[in-house]
Amino acid sequence: MAKKTYAFAVLEGVAQEMRKNPTLCFCYQFETPVARLPGGEILDLAKEFGTPRTSGRWGWPIDEAWYAGWAAGMAMTGCPAIARIPYQAAIFPAEFVLHQIAKLRSMTGGQANLPLVLWIGGAGRRMGMAGQHTDVGEEAFYAYLPGLKVVAPSNAYDAKGLMIAAIRDPDPVVFRDYAEVRAGQQPDVPDEAYEVPIGKAAVRQPGKDLTLVAWAPATVDVAQALPRIAQAGISAEYIDPRTIKPLDVETLAASVKKTGRLLVVDHGNHTNGFGSHVVAEMAQKVPGAKVARIAFPDAPGPGAKSMISWMRPDAPKIVDAAQKLMRL
Repeated sequence: MAKKTYAFAVLEGVAQEMRKNPTLCFCYQFETPVARLPGGEILDLAKEFGTPRTSGRWGWPIDEAWYAGWAAGMAMTGCPAIARIPYQAAIFPAEFVLHQIAKLRSMTGGQANLPLVLWIGGAGRRMGMAGQHTDVGEEAFYAYLPGLKVVAPSNAYDAKGLMIAAIRDPDPVVFRDYAEVRAGQQPDVPDEAYEVPIGKAAVRQPGKDLTLVAWAPATVDVAQALPRIAQAGISAEYIDPRTIKPLDVETLAASVKKTGRLLVVDHGNHTNGFGSHVVAEMAQKVPGAKVARIAFPDAPGPGAKSMISWMRPDAPKIVDAAQKLMRL
């Protein structure tokens, strides 16, 4: 057990699985797979495993569709693969993901599977990134596709455990990773390999008045809002789904049945954000529950800090939504 950054924890999980499985390969673009412990220890996948098990040196073609196709081809031949795709390019692999990766098991009648991880970064809704670099909420697109699993860890412990679980899964998993979630984290993370089960939510805080559901990167704002919600006299049960698909509907429904109220915080856009699916599931499972959802408006992310702050479902907006929900 040692204090580890989010980046180190995830790469440590990847390295442990690569040491165990000599056919597991890693492909990256721009962001070299290197991380450092607070004490100075360096983990460098490219240096440890070399070529061809790691691919993506500076000077390689910038072609995110190729990276997704590479991962699919490797997995089809029996070599599990991880493709790390940068945040501004998540749309380019869509053809491979939509038409091949998500559907291969079904198209082959279950005779073939694709053990691969699409590690897709996200800039988050931050100032200065502008509209083309601030897409958040693509988890709704990936969750829409039958055949994919989608995870969105909010801390270093879950990130390592979910990455290992994703690598070991026989089917394709989309691993969402946001810069604002990674920033500043240095918790104690076990040195040994471990799994955080895919499809199991975490109850971060027990409560009795309302159920608050949020996943990365909205978890950053919720962490700031929870003390203020408590100061307002509201006992909020906070649940982090961790897995977007398959969603742990049972854990969410049990909480909403107890509290009678649901507040969903979604960093996706208002229309068709994944939070709307959470609300729909709970409406079916817990008829009569009082529900509220806050999300980004249907507009591209601006570069100005003032505009991002105005659009973002931040801590003050979360507290306000919780207080309004309690008055219903």
